[in-house]
Amino acid sequence: MTSKAKPVVQPKLTPLPDPDEDRMQQFTHFVRAGAILRAHFLHALGRTDVLVSGDGYLCRRAGEARSSPRPDVVVALGLPFDPAIIEQANGYTIEEIGQPPDFVLEVGSSTTGRRDYTVKREIYAGMGVREYWRFDHTGGRYHDAALAGDALVDGRYEPIPIEEGEDGILRGYSAALGLELHWVERQLGFFDRASGEYLPDMEESWAQRDEARAGLRQEVDSRQHVEAQLRQSETGRRQEAEARRQAEEKRDEALNRARELEEELRRLRGQ
Repeated sequence: MTSKAKPVVQPKLTPLPDPDEDRMQQFTHFVRAGAILRAHFLHALGRTDVLVSGDGYLCRRAGEARSSPRPDVVVALGLPFDPAIIEQANGYTIEEIGQPPDFVLEVGSSTTGRRDYTVKREIYAGMGVREYWRFDHTGGRYHDAALAGDALVDGRYEPIPIEEGEDGILRGYSAALGLELHWVERQLGFFDRASGEYLPDMEESWAQRDEARAGLRQEVDSRQHVEAQLRQSETGRRQEAEARRQAEEKRDEALNRARELEEELRRLRGQ
């Protein structure tokens, strides 16, 4: 006898207020980072238990939303329900979800930079966020470092080692994500040690997709042009063959008529 799987209970989350702060300066970097991680976990790995979100509130309880931070990127792994309902609630409520996020990223800006590496560091540690990372595309003008990460150990954050290679790239390993974070040419890259490659940038992937589509369209157009020429040539051959057939029919008719006239002439002479 096989046992039936228990149905997944979807929690009822309290909708949080709509964010109203303008953070366009950080928009490109945190949206890009979120898109890369979402494509990696949800599409490349096919994980349905992972939330990759951003710009929503992160709070212990729903009533604390207005006074709580809004991380640029939040990643939660191993969720026991559909992660989509978290985004629909405008944020991550730890008490209702039952677990803190595994990864939080803040992108440096002129308005929130100092708060990111001071006040928010203590807030996220108090919430139990497993890893807290900071990225500053300016190289350290907004944050205290271009790239920094902290791992939660016994309720307190301990710095994650960041190494700088001869190529000028800063590198740190996220055990939560299983990926390296790189500061490279003012961009945040996610490096997969298993493949030895960076996770694909969605903008680059879309550009490559559009380029591939344009190439395919050009190839199709070229093929259609060749096929049209072949059809035209085939039509010309058919017309030539038809003209030749008609000429042969006229020739045969003329020969037959000539033979008939000769027969008639011989008959008349015989009379």
